[in-house]
Amino acid sequence: MTGLLKEKNILIMGVSNKWSIAWGIAQSCFNAGANLLLSCQDERTEKSVRDLTCDMEGVKIYRCDVTDDDQIKDMFDSIEKDVGVLHGMVHSLAFAKKEELEGFYYNTSRDGYLLAQNISSYSLVAVTRHARPLMIDKGGSIVTLTYLGGERAIPNYNVMGVAKAALEASVRYLAMDLGPDNIRINSISAGPIKTLAARGVRDFTTMLKQYEEKIPLKQPITQQEIGDTALFLLSPLSRGITGENIHVDGGYHVLGV
Repeated sequence: MTGLLKEKNILIMGVSNKWSIAWGIAQSCFNAGANLLLSCQDERTEKSVRDLTCDMEGVKIYRCDVTDDDQIKDMFDSIEKDVGVLHGMVHSLAFAKKEELEGFYYNTSRDGYLLAQNISSYSLVAVTRHARPLMIDKGGSIVTLTYLGGERAIPNYNVMGVAKAALEASVRYLAMDLGPDNIRINSISAGPIKTLAARGVRDFTTMLKQYEEKIPLKQPITQQEIGDTALFLLSPLSRGITGENIHVDGGYHVLGV
């Protein structure tokens, strides 16, 4: 797959450490020849990202808190100034307060609900609005990350599952809006993977073990597998696909458990 994204400018939002799914996607895209643009939330994550990419030539790093519309605008203004055209964007952003992922969903606080929706779902709408003008001339591809908890009720996923359901619905509506501009948008429903965010889910280790025992492929999903699927969706190979949710979970979603 070397050269599949040669000279393509790809923005990846959500790289924070070597365990993040976004980092797996960044590696797949870089190996395929992409010009990487990475965004991080704050000074701490920026340092981590710079350390990760120290051996990657030409990577550009931007700081952006997606709860702040001014920061989103400033980032895309900088991207337009730096590279002009954006060929692809990956939205790998999600957050919910740990206490909202435990107990009964009906105890979700208003603030906790709105925060999860704001960062995990609405941010896709906000960044797409600014990415569109940079893609409109030559078309582009947008990919976001979701999880089976957006389709099923998963224990201890609670408000995040509802946010992922909203995210998946947004993909469908954005696909309808962006299609005439030759911009595609799809989501990847990744199987459980050991990230720092996943560790915030209560009993995640037990859930991961049960998942690995049941999945048809009988082996855990890796960052590389998710990264290569994102690479496919960002590349011309998927030019006829938009509005889709592709499961990269070893087949777990087809089971009745």
